Order: sequence, then structure tokens, then C-alpha cells
Amino acid sequence: MSVPPGRAKEHPARRAATASGAGRTPVGSKPFAFPVRVYYEDTDAAGVVYYANYLRFMERARTEWLDAHGLPLAELERTHGVVFVVTRAEIDFRGSARLGDRLEATVAFEPVGRAQMLAHQSVRRGDDVLVEGRVRMACLARDGWAPARVPRELARLMEAPP
Repeated sequence: MSVPPGRAKEHPARRAATASGAGRTPVGSKPFAFPVRVYYEDTDAAGVVYYANYLRFMERARTEWLDAHGLPLAELERTHGVVFVVTRAEIDFRGSARLGDRLEATVAFEPVGRAQMLAHQSVRRGDDVLVEGRVRMACLARDGWAPARVPRELARLMEAPP
């Protein structure tokens, strides 16, 4: 991947250590990667991934992380009566993906208080970081949409050392 003018290419170890533009290693869960293939429906007229679709790729990684840890969203809602809503998304675009590319959407979670969590995320093609972001979510009671405590099992997973 070519590097935009004025921006030095990051060292691979530095890229692997961060999943946000904040320049620090996130504390919390181990990083998780979900494979993504770029389809025609993901691209714009120029064959480049439309910017909003990176958010979709990141959403899929968060959902798959939950499933991989035995906590599917539907079960969390049914068993614990909670849902999650995005309250903030910070995205840094560093490169472009194209039709047919095979990518990885990564996520590492960090607890933020009792009713919120922060997902440190990236979308990568090999060692190249195309997008980095931080997505803050609130845990809400399904009935009434009031803030609710993150279920204990999920909180424990987010605190697991990387």
C-alpha cells in the first residue's frame, strides 16, 4: 500500500499494538480478527470500498467476537434483557480497499464504567492498516432503554489480559 504524502509508514509492531489513533495499547480483551472479503456491493463506482462500509465490517467483527466467546447478541438480549447501542465512533482512514480484497476486521474491547464499553478496531489488508477506529457503546435495558450494567460474563471477557 502506498503511504499518503507527509505520513510515514508505521512499523508493523506499532500497528499491531494499537487499534486506535490514540497511540496507546488498549487494555482489555485479546485482539480478535474476522475475515472480510470485499464484494461488488461494498464498493463505489470507482471500485473502492465506500467509507461507511468500514463501519459495517467493524460491526461484524464485534458481533463475531461475542459469538466466538459464547455470548451471541440475541442470547444477551434474551437472557440478560440488554441491548447495545453505539454512542460514538471515531474513524481514521489510512488506505483504501478494492473489489476482491481480502481483509481482516479486528476488535479488542475495553470496559468503560459499568454500562459502557470501548471497542478498539481496525480493518487491515495483510500488514497494512486501512482503517483504525474506536467505537463506544452503551449497554441499555431492552425494556425502557435505560442504562444497564454490562453482564458479568462480558465484563470479565473485556478485562482479560491481552
